[in-house]
Amino acid sequence: MYKNLKYCLLLFLSTTFFLASCVKSKEEGAEEKKDIYDSIHKVTIHVMPDDILEEESDSIKKYYAAFDGYEIWYDRGNREDLIAQIEQAKVEGLNPEDYNLSEIYAQEVVRDSLKKEDLLHYDVLLTKTFEKLATHFYKGKLNPKEIYSNWDLFEKRVAISSVLHQAISEKGVTATLQGLLPKHQEYLNLKKALVEIDKFADITFDSLRFSKKIVLNDTVPLVIKIKKRLQYWNDYKNKDSVFTAIYDTVAFRAMKKFQLRHGLLADGIIGAGTIKALNYSKGTRKNQILANLERWRWFPSDFGTNYILINLPAFELNYVSNKDALATRRVVVGRPKRMSPILSSKLSNFVLNPTWTVPPTIIKEDLSVEAAKNRSYFSRSRITIYNSKNQEVSPALWNASKSNNYRYVQKPGYTNSLGIVKFNFPNSHLVYLHDTNHRELFSVSQRALSSGCIRVENPLALAKQILHLQDGERWQTSEIDSIIKKEKTYTIKVKEPVFVHILYWTATYKNNKMCFKDDMYNLDKKLYEKLRS
Repeated sequence: MYKNLKYCLLLFLSTTFFLASCVKSKEEGAEEKKDIYDSIHKVTIHVMPDDILEEESDSIKKYYAAFDGYEIWYDRGNREDLIAQIEQAKVEGLNPEDYNLSEIYAQEVVRDSLKKEDLLHYDVLLTKTFEKLATHFYKGKLNPKEIYSNWDLFEKRVAISSVLHQAISEKGVTATLQGLLPKHQEYLNLKKALVEIDKFADITFDSLRFSKKIVLNDTVPLVIKIKKRLQYWNDYKNKDSVFTAIYDTVAFRAMKKFQLRHGLLADGIIGAGTIKALNYSKGTRKNQILANLERWRWFPSDFGTNYILINLPAFELNYVSNKDALATRRVVVGRPKRMSPILSSKLSNFVLNPTWTVPPTIIKEDLSVEAAKNRSYFSRSRITIYNSKNQEVSPALWNASKSNNYRYVQKPGYTNSLGIVKFNFPNSHLVYLHDTNHRELFSVSQRALSSGCIRVENPLALAKQILHLQDGERWQTSEIDSIIKKEKTYTIKVKEPVFVHILYWTATYKNNKMCFKDDMYNLDKKLYEKLRS
């Protein structure tokens, strides 16, 4: 036992001595990093000590490791470009002070006289600022999923380490940061709207109250205030300095311009919706523009070669292929209590002559109530009842008190709730695009009327167009029409990628005019408050 103990002790001491020798040898052989003097640019590039980075995030440490452990912002030109981009953040609807502008100003003025340690701390500040600004430029300041429950866009990712290295090594800080911003024309136009809104005087208007509709040639005292409001927004040109209470032709034409810019029915009739739009102040409209700029930074950078784009507040669908808008359709979207989600996906298939399985909410709120009154509701609606064993149940044996225990399927056909065609795409919200048996609703101006899914005007022609573009030899119009006439459900797989983007923007800038849509889901105010907090 003694011999074993002695052997173990000797082994321990030998191992300890060996490890100590290795460490010592390594320390003696390692070359200590030194500051580098750039004789061409006459600037010293300092080593970044580990203790300065000790409390920083892993991403910051990674950036400095990519620069071999040296400071990053030693070049004056790169620093000046970063400062300029921080200043320009306001053009993007962002607040420059969110990016340490005042502190950077103060540090930059005295940089040449800073002690080495302070200078390196300043370098870290610039790196952290670049990271923050680049991230916000590319995918927005806020996380939409922390604000909205129905937001499901493609995730946007950016490798800041690569972006930073490119910006510094190529002395392209400005170009690199600008390259992260959205390139969509709507975003670029919206920046013009931000400039335009600031040209308007800061005037506080009284809130207009709606009592009854005002039509052409009516004489109402309220018209005087309405004319002044229209003049403020540059829709009404009045040669006289005196405003009368007569709703004359000049004011009528001006009102139609105003209504057109605000997504209202441009009939010149002053109703509740028009009064609501007139009551928006300059400040509120500017906040709306800022909210929409942020939202555009959340949207996909590239919509794809072929895509369907739906702007919910505009009640409009556009089909785009190779940058050409091939079709535009009116749509009916979810009402505020059953909002359509904001999402990006990819079209998977078309279903011709779809059946419709009645969803739980409609069973509870609509079907149960109507069918309980008169069971002929089922035959009129062409709905078949199935029990939990998937057996067909006669309407006479249907138990109204246990309506949720059944499955209800509507037969295919022109009067089916989904109409004659359905567009499927994977999403967690279980929504889709479809035809409808209430085609008269497309003539209504405010079309937030559905239960979440989106109804499309003349969708069969759109489906034919997409299919013909992908496989014109297989899917001729006559072939599709023949399937429709049979009233049998038929699924056609979409072979080539067609992306579906259901988006939400309420402010645009077209033909040098600011245009707004009703924020029907009340998303703008909530976003602006978070944006400025």
